[in-house]
Amino acid sequence: MNFTTFNSFKSRNFRLFFMGQSVSLLGTWMQKTAVSWVIYSLTQSKFMLGVTVFATLFPTAIMSLYGGVIADRHNRHSVLLITQIVSLLQAILLTISIVFFKDHAVWTIIVLSAVLGIINGFDVPARQSLVREMVDNKDDLPNALALNSSMVNLSKLIGPALAGFILESFGDEVCFGMNAMSFIPVIISLLLMRLPKQELKPKADRNIKNEFKDAFNYIISTPEIHSVLIFVGLMSLFVLSFTTLTPAFAKDVFNGSASTLGVIDGIIGFGAFVGAIFLASLKPGANLVKVLAINSLVFGVGLILFSESSNYYMALFFVAIASFGMMSVRTITNTIIQVNVPNHFRGRVISIYVMTLTGLLPIGSLAIGSISHYIGVQAMVLIQGVCAIIIALIYGKYLKKQKLKKEAINLLKQRPEQGLGVK
Repeated sequence: MNFTTFNSFKSRNFRLFFMGQSVSLLGTWMQKTAVSWVIYSLTQSKFMLGVTVFATLFPTAIMSLYGGVIADRHNRHSVLLITQIVSLLQAILLTISIVFFKDHAVWTIIVLSAVLGIINGFDVPARQSLVREMVDNKDDLPNALALNSSMVNLSKLIGPALAGFILESFGDEVCFGMNAMSFIPVIISLLLMRLPKQELKPKADRNIKNEFKDAFNYIISTPEIHSVLIFVGLMSLFVLSFTTLTPAFAKDVFNGSASTLGVIDGIIGFGAFVGAIFLASLKPGANLVKVLAINSLVFGVGLILFSESSNYYMALFFVAIASFGMMSVRTITNTIIQVNVPNHFRGRVISIYVMTLTGLLPIGSLAIGSISHYIGVQAMVLIQGVCAIIIALIYGKYLKKQKLKKEAINLLKQRPEQGLGVK
């Protein structure tokens, strides 16, 4: 892994960001596991699992468009600090509702999940854009993003497993309370950061519609960007939502408890963590789009094997393989956008990326929650694995076509007289 990022001028800020987010994300994944378990335990409904995911992600998709404009117009560090403080308040309210109103908490959880989704609509574009500002050398950015993804997925590994233990030993209210406390370190880390003074951004004299029109025109005219957005949109709609069904796998397929769910989600985090380490170890200049296509095939094959496995331990092994491949869908697509998009467009383009990812994912979650009620969760995940393979093959074919097209253009540039028919 290339750690040269930490030797840059802004390395102290990146370390503070890294450490604060590590604790916060641990609490976030503990809460995610607890929410899924509480909702499924109270309702026994796979559809309600989909509703919970929809309530969190769909508001993020809608608000991220405006959040991208805010990230481009204002100080991203200040925006992120505000969103973290508001997220702390949301987590406190959620904990109070679980402590005092647990028997009637389903719709309270869904409403507060929607509130968190709105907050994340402003948080994610500011957070993703800020990472770029912490890295001096553009060549170090893929490693920094992969390292950041490693942190996210390590929390996916530890958080759900810890949540499963706490749910059985101490109760779900402790999981929610610990998530609220986890926001304190990240707020402190943001307060300690000392970023170089940003250039003053001119007061916007254009409306949001025109600003996004410029961003959309840029995306349409840049094949590297619009092809990635189409790819991640298809994956979000048809495949990434498989994690919505893990409570049903834990309880119905493997006849387990909350700790079983924690182990499954933890193994998903482990596979994704290994995938992030693999991506961080790639040499600068590696063909990321090729890695993306190959790992997407791995993702699909892993899902098919997971869906067909009746042995609990073999299923854990296969879902780890699937999540290894899944890591590339999120990390490489994000890296491609961060590296290729100029700073003045970055917030808006990232917000469109977030809208694509988080807008279609909850729709997919609702759909698979409904369909799996009739065909079963194993058949549903099998179909998703097949979809992943089809999408990866189509994307791989597109990449090959684009490569041949670029080679032809470069050849004509080198030998223009042939292109003009001159002997």
